Amino acid sequence: MSKLSIDPQEINKRLYPLFHIHEPLASPSEWKEEHISQFRQQGFLAIEGILSAAEIESAKQALSDIIAAPDAKGLVEFTTPRGELHTVEEMELAVRKVYKFVDGEERLAQISKHSTMLSIVERLLGESSKLVQDMALLKPPHGGGEKPWHQDMAYGPLAFDKSVLGVWIALDEAGIDNGCMHVIPRSHMEGATPHYALRDWQICDANVPVERNIAVPLKPGGILIFHGLLYHGTPYNFSSKRRRALQFHYAPESVVKLGMQEYKRIFTNELTNAEC
Repeated sequence: MSKLSIDPQEINKRLYPLFHIHEPLASPSEWKEEHISQFRQQGFLAIEGILSAAEIESAKQALSDIIAAPDAKGLVEFTTPRGELHTVEEMELAVRKVYKFVDGEERLAQISKHSTMLSIVERLLGESSKLVQDMALLKPPHGGGEKPWHQDMAYGPLAFDKSVLGVWIALDEAGIDNGCMHVIPRSHMEGATPHYALRDWQICDANVPVERNIAVPLKPGGILIFHGLLYHGTPYNFSSKRRRALQFHYAPESVVKLGMQEYKRIFTNELTNAEC
């Protein structure tokens, strides 16, 4: 299924079919030790109510400030050249990603250190953690783009010899209609999967068992924690609503970076020379 053979509406229909909807834990107080085993089996865990309303608003304002500032405290990936954008709203609606902001934006840095969130992350990792990537993923209304099915550790900065954990934090309501996360439970058990440069750096569409897809809607302040090898993706946002999310990746303190040859061997088609 090439990027030219399917249009955005068809991508949503065929690659993100709505078979199952996950129900997150209602609050951090529902988190129990038994959920560690559940996470290891399923590859993901969702919990509502991690961030307070004040923390959510602070994070959204911090992102707005980064996007609007000429001397931004982070990097911004626009879908339209910045010189063609004249208002803050235009800028915000033309941003796909904001990243590398924790060293310069204290409001977002504090969220990356959120004590409740990190205590759960470190119980799942089984050791102390270190932050290895920070970003915000913005999906504007009326056509905010798809993030095709992938494994996060297939992206070079996250290629380690132990699993990283992704923490995806909803700042707006992330619903079925505006691009919530979709996951393939237990797919992390299948190990590293070759990725291809198609619509993005992604798993071949034909190799994703979409019949097992689970959508994970979240309220603002809810989080999805997922294994670095879990298949996941987000569809286009054709609604009239924004969908802003923070995403942090944490690695165990003891991890070692994969060498380039090892990375290519396990995450690309170099070994098989297969085509998608």
